[in-house]
Amino acid sequence: MKIYIGADHRGFELKGKIKNWLSQDYPEIEDLGAFEYDQNDDYPLIAEKVAQRVSDDFAEEKEARGIIICGSGAGVDIVANKFKHIRSGLAINHQQVKKAREDDDINILALSAEYLTENEIKDSVKAFLSTSFSNEERKKRRLEEIDSIEDEQL
Repeated sequence: MKIYIGADHRGFELKGKIKNWLSQDYPEIEDLGAFEYDQNDDYPLIAEKVAQRVSDDFAEEKEARGIIICGSGAGVDIVANKFKHIRSGLAINHQQVKKAREDDDINILALSAEYLTENEIKDSVKAFLSTSFSNEERKKRRLEEIDSIEDEQL
């Protein structure tokens, strides 16, 4: 599975830590920026890169997930959910992330660099990458309904 990761200046340090945690088990991690600390960078541009790549891979039926980070996590989450085939979820804790994967098949995890502890982030990332979608009929039906709404908006 390919993992795309990106962060603005507020998540820059955390992004490096996450890459280090994951590098052994997930060799296909692609960092899409920021590549250096810049207090004036903008989270929409980073989230756009990650969401576009996950969306493109989804369209090509390739398995990919994204991890995006900003101060609150909300900004990058909003941006990512503007893209076709993206279901980004803002992490509150690892139990919620696990349910979001099982029930909603989220393919991007939005993280707050400022409101979660390092252990909460580790547990949430682990849940995001190790939990599978349940494939229950009603859950699949709901995802189809989301796709229909998305298609109507284009």
